[in-house]
Amino acid sequence: MHLPKRIAGVDDAGRGPIIGPLVIAGVLVEEDRIRDLRDMGVKDSKLLTPKTRTSLSGKIKDLATGVSLVEAEPKEIDEVVLHGGKLRKLNFLEAKMMAEVINNLAPEEAFVDASDVNEERYGQTIAEFLKPELTAIKIVSRHHADRTYPIVSAASIIAKVRRDEAVETLRKEYGDFGSGYISDSKTLDFLREWRRSHNVYPSIVRLSWKTIKQIELEVGQSRLGA
Repeated sequence: MHLPKRIAGVDDAGRGPIIGPLVIAGVLVEEDRIRDLRDMGVKDSKLLTPKTRTSLSGKIKDLATGVSLVEAEPKEIDEVVLHGGKLRKLNFLEAKMMAEVINNLAPEEAFVDASDVNEERYGQTIAEFLKPELTAIKIVSRHHADRTYPIVSAASIIAKVRRDEAVETLRKEYGDFGSGYISDSKTLDFLREWRRSHNVYPSIVRLSWKTIKQIELEVGQSRLGA
């Protein structure tokens, strides 16, 4: 009897923020269930409201054969960005995390949202971290895969919901720091105030982001002018 092919989608949430974890999610379904994802309204998580994402997240988990989540805290991100060398930056870390998700799910084919400008190179980097027994997996690495493939859209929803849960937990501990993105004035005000009152940043902050250097200059200048 012919068994349906096992298909995985992999995507990230939290690549850009200066606060909180990077989350990689993978969703595994049988190929003939992908239409069900489309029918339930699965699409790129950025195009959905938080309420809809949360609702779909539960439905996706019920439908999926498997779900895998891997997270990197700011300290791990900083280590790669600051000390990983020219070739081992954030894209490298993401590829390694995506490979871990694929290893966990063991699909026959995996669709991933490519972080590298070179789609094929990104897929090859992921393949280098697969378990020996899984090297036959076909990896389809594409830009904007979360908008093109429902299976990747499903992964983007799972990742985003998990990232939002993590951020909400951090807000309860550290106060309202806004979205955690540098485009958010509330986030920048939080970082400046925390730095001035504590002399160091909390562990939830990615110190390798250029914004930290800018804040350090501001703090230094304000002290000189005091």
